[in-house]
Amino acid sequence: METLRQKMVPQFKLDLSPLKEPLCFVRVLEWVFSIFAFATVGGYSGSTSVSVQCNGGSVQEITADFSYPFRLPTYPYQIPKCQGDSSATVDTYLAGDFSSSAEFFVSVGVLGFLYCTATLVVYLGYLHVYREKNRGPILDLVLTGAFAFLWLVSSSAWAKGLTDIKTATSPSVLVGLIDPCRATGNKCSPGALPSLGRLHASVIFGFLNLILWGGNCWFIYKETPFHQPPSLPAGGVEGGEVTSPPGK
Repeated sequence: METLRQKMVPQFKLDLSPLKEPLCFVRVLEWVFSIFAFATVGGYSGSTSVSVQCNGGSVQEITADFSYPFRLPTYPYQIPKCQGDSSATVDTYLAGDFSSSAEFFVSVGVLGFLYCTATLVVYLGYLHVYREKNRGPILDLVLTGAFAFLWLVSSSAWAKGLTDIKTATSPSVLVGLIDPCRATGNKCSPGALPSLGRLHASVIFGFLNLILWGGNCWFIYKETPFHQPPSLPAGGVEGGEVTSPPGK
C-alpha cells in the first residue's frame, strides 16, 4: 500500500541547482517584478490641490484626495461657495472612473505572482517529474505565453488609464471646472501636482514583465518535445549513408 502511494504521489526533492538555469532564474525575476507591478498600483493614494480666493478674501487651499482603484467620482472635496457667508462650502467630485484598467492590471500581476510561485515549487522540488513527461512543459509554455499576452494588454490599458488620471487630477484642469473660479472677482490658482511617480513605475514594471514572460517562452519551449532533435537511424550518420568498412 505504501509503495502504491509513493507511485501516485511524486516525491518532493528540493534542489536549488535549477536556479542557475535560465528556465528557473527568469521565473524568479518574473516573480519579483510581478510583485512590484501590482504593489505600486494597489497601495497608491495621492492628492491634488488648488487655491481659491473669494472676491478679495483670504486664500483657501482646497485638497482633493484619490486612491486605487481610481473611481474618482467617489472622492468628494469641499470648495467655498463664495456667496454671502464665506465659510459655506459645497461638495464637489473629481471626474472619471479608471478602475477597470487599474484593477485589470493588478489582477494580472497577482495571478502572475501566484503562477510563478506554483511553478517555482515545481522547478525546485518536482523538476524530475516536470521533465519526465511532455505534458508539463507544454502546459507551462501555453500559460506563460498567455501571461505574456495579458501583460501586453493590461500594461497598455493601464498606461492609457494613467494618462487620463493625470489629466483628470491636474490642478490646472480643476481650476477650470470649479464654479467659483469662473465667477468675476474670485481668483484661483493651481496647487501642487499630485505625486504619480509610483504609478509611472508600475507601467515600466508592466512592460518589463511583458519582456520577461515573452522571453521565457523560448526557454520553456526548449523543454518541450517540439525542440527535441530528430532521432538518428541506428548505426547511421545524419544526412549520410551507412557504408561498409574497406576490404569487406
